[in-house]
Amino acid sequence: MAMQMSGRGGGASKRRKVMSEINVTPFVDVMLVLLIVFMVTAPLLTVGVPVELPETRASDALSDNQAPLVITVQADGAVNLQNRAMDTDALLARLEAIRAENPSVELYVRGSRHVPYGRVIAVMDLMKSAGISRVNLVTKLADE
Repeated sequence: MAMQMSGRGGGASKRRKVMSEINVTPFVDVMLVLLIVFMVTAPLLTVGVPVELPETRASDALSDNQAPLVITVQADGAVNLQNRAMDTDALLARLEAIRAENPSVELYVRGSRHVPYGRVIAVMDLMKSAGISRVNLVTKLADE
């Protein structure tokens, strides 16, 4: 006794159920790719005013967990807070406002190797008169 099969492929009378669940795997893949892209490009966005930093053998890199607050003293003596050029009075007022907002603020000073030492000390004196005591000097790691 042979079983007869219909010409429709046997199981064609059963209808497939509509899938009501969302497949999140492609979404997660896209999010991971975007995360990697942002992780790679974010450090490139923190490039500020170009200066030629002095070299040192000690490694003291900027912390990666937060965006650093950087004051740059250029070779011609001009002073920038982040990427904005400022004169002495505006810089002092801005530093006092930053200190009032965050008492434990930490500043990084980038001074060109060609700037007079007294100019960097004058900028650091402004920080001290604004009440900021946590100051770091940024240098370039020397090639050995």
